[in-house]
Amino acid sequence: MTEPSAPRPRIPTIDLRPWLSGGPDERAEIARTVDEALRTAGFLLVTGHGVDPGLRARIREAARDFFRLPPAVKEPYAVKVGGRGWLGPGAEANGYAEGTETPPDLKESLSYASELPTGDAEIDAEWFLPNTWPAETPGLRALVETHLGRMRELSDLLLELLAVALGEEQDFFTRHTTHPTWGFNINWYPGTDVVGEPEGGQFRIGPHTDFGTVTVLDRQAGKGGLQVYTDDGGWEDAPFDPDAFTINIGDLMARWTGARWRSGRHRVLPPPADLPAEELMSLVYFYECDPRTSVESVPAPKGRVAYEPVDSHTYLRAKLDAITVEP
Repeated sequence: MTEPSAPRPRIPTIDLRPWLSGGPDERAEIARTVDEALRTAGFLLVTGHGVDPGLRARIREAARDFFRLPPAVKEPYAVKVGGRGWLGPGAEANGYAEGTETPPDLKESLSYASELPTGDAEIDAEWFLPNTWPAETPGLRALVETHLGRMRELSDLLLELLAVALGEEQDFFTRHTTHPTWGFNINWYPGTDVVGEPEGGQFRIGPHTDFGTVTVLDRQAGKGGLQVYTDDGGWEDAPFDPDAFTINIGDLMARWTGARWRSGRHRVLPPPADLPAEELMSLVYFYECDPRTSVESVPAPKGRVAYEPVDSHTYLRAKLDAITVEP
C-alpha cells in the first residue's frame, strides 16, 4: 500500500537555482508552490540566492560594536521611524500598525533607506535623503552598501517570480521599480540586561504586517525569535535554515493581488525567561516601489477583493507614522 505523501509545509523552502536556470516545468512548479504559500502564510524561505554569508556575519560584527556603545555616544545619531540613523529603545511600536496598542518594541535599530535622488525635489526631500554612518564604526558603510546592492537584485528577482506566480508578465511588478524606495534595518535584540523585564504584551517586535512589496530577512535562530501567524496554525515559530533568507510579502503586494496573497503577519518574541541573556540580530530589507505608483488590485478571478487604488507612498508614510512612538 502506498503511503500518502506528506502535505506541503505552510512555509516552503524555494531553491532559486532551478528558477534561474531550469526548464519550463521546473519554473512552473516553483511558481505554483509560491502562489500556494503566499495564499496561506505570506512567507517563504529561499536558498540558492548567492549572497555571501560571510558578508552578513561581518555586518553583524560591525553593528554590534555600535549597539554596545554607551547611549550618550549613540544619541547624536537618533532619528524617528523612517529616518536614517539610530532608532533607540522605545522609538517604535509595530503593533500600532494593525491598530493594537502595545508597549514599545524591545529593540534598537540602525536604519538606512534609499538615497539616490530622482530629480523630483518634492519626492527627494521625503524619500531620498542621505544616509548617516556612525563614525565609531568606520567599516560598516562599505559592508552595508555591498549587501544593499545584492538585496536590490534579489528583490527584483523575487518580484519577477511573484509576477509569474500570479499569472502575469514577468515585469508586471518590476516595471514599477525603476527608481524604488527601500528601507534597511539592522535590528538588535539584546537580553534583559539591556532592555529590562518585558511588560505584559511587550515584544521585541509587536504583531504586525510589513507595508511594502517584499521583505528579505536574514535572521538568527533563537527562543525569542520570529513567529508567523496562519489561520490554520495560529502563532508558530518560523522555520529556520541558516542558508536561507526568510521572505514575506507586505501590504502593498497583498493589495496589488486583490488579497489573493496575504500580507505575512508576524512578531518577534521577547527575551525568553529561561534564557534572559539571549542576543539576536536581524538584517531586514524592506522593498517597495517607485514613488507615486498607483497600486490597483488585479481583477477576479485572480484577485479576491477589489481594493480602492492607493498611492503607494501615501500608504507607506501613514504606516510609518502609525508605528512611531512620540516622546
